[in-house]
Amino acid sequence: VQLQASGGGLVQPGGSLRLSCVASGFTLDYNAIGWFRQAPGKERERVSCISISSSDARISYADSVKGRFTISRDNAKNTVYLQMNSLKPEDTAVYFCAATTRSYCTLSGMDYWGKGTLVTVSS
Repeated sequence: VQLQASGGGLVQPGGSLRLSCVASGFTLDYNAIGWFRQAPGKERERVSCISISSSDARISYADSVKGRFTISRDNAKNTVYLQMNSLKPEDTAVYFCAATTRSYCTLSGMDYWGKGTLVTVSS
């Protein structure tokens, strides 16, 4: 499975961005996709996760992004989106998408990682 994240950029505080993660290859080989981020000098952290294989998508968010970020999927396009609203400077990070054969996302439990996309929130 190959993952390609895109959609990062420079945005002012309070602005919005939508990240996309396109999966290719043997796309039946994973059950959930997550978004993670790593800020300069900090450890990588989980942002959000969505199940792929179930008809009702199971979703989770980190407390720091609840109410501001929304994860969604388009299984027909093998794509997962992360809509980020009300962005704050502390959201600045490289954002990665990753896939797992499990039904939930943990930093150590992801099987496939894409290259990151940089999000910078600054005035």
